[in-house]
This record gives sequence, structure tokens and C-alpha cells, in this order.
Amino acid sequence: MAHFAKLENNIVTEVIVVNNEVLENKDFPDSEPLGVAFCKSLFGEDTEWKQTSYDANFRGLYAGIGMIYDSTADEFQLPPTPTK
Repeated sequence: MAHFAKLENNIVTEVIVVNNEVLENKDFPDSEPLGVAFCKSLFGEDTEWKQTSYDANFRGLYAGIGMIYDSTADEFQLPPTPTK
């Protein structure tokens, strides 16, 4: 299974699991375009998706709702902590 994060303005709004059969049993990064195409077929072509690693093997942290995707670093990051 692979995990894909839905992004809106580089903020993670949802994380879903995609079956390995959909990904033709390929590993990242070869699995990502297949998974993105699948996610877009379900949620709309105008959606943005990035593959995330449950074990944090790539893209920094495992994506969670509210986290930020930094496209320059190509990784998921925790949102900034509000200051008092």
C-alpha cells in the first residue's frame, strides 16, 4: 500500500491509501505518477497529490492533515507553531 496526500495551497487536507495493484507494484518514485493519476480519477483532475512515506523514507515526515508541503525541499513539514 502507498499513501498519497491531497494538497490545497501546499497544505495537506487528506491522506489516502492506494493499493499496490494500482501502482503496478512499483516503488517510489515510479509509483507516484500512477497513484496521482488514480487519485485524480477519483477526486478530480484539478486536485494536487504527492506520495508520502509512512516510514518517512522520502519527503521528510509522513504527511498528516494540516502539514505543509515545501516544494523547494520536496518534503512535508509541520506547520509553524503560533507564538505567544
